Amino acid sequence: MKGKVMTVARITEISSVSSVSFQDAIVQGVERANKTLKNVKGAWVKDQEVTIDNGKVTGYKVVLKVTFILSD
Repeated sequence: MKGKVMTVARITEISSVSSVSFQDAIVQGVERANKTLKNVKGAWVKDQEVTIDNGKVTGYKVVLKVTFILSD
């Protein structure tokens, strides 16, 4: 079919950890994904959890699904 433009995307799963916040873990994860993957277009949080030490939250982990467009 001539003239049709087709876009194909891929989704990959990554995890990111921060000692500051979930927001920071998300930002760090997206920034890191963007260094390796080309054409990153979106991400969503699949899961999140905290690590606890002596009753205090010490880490914030997110599992992200990152969408990127495949190039020819």
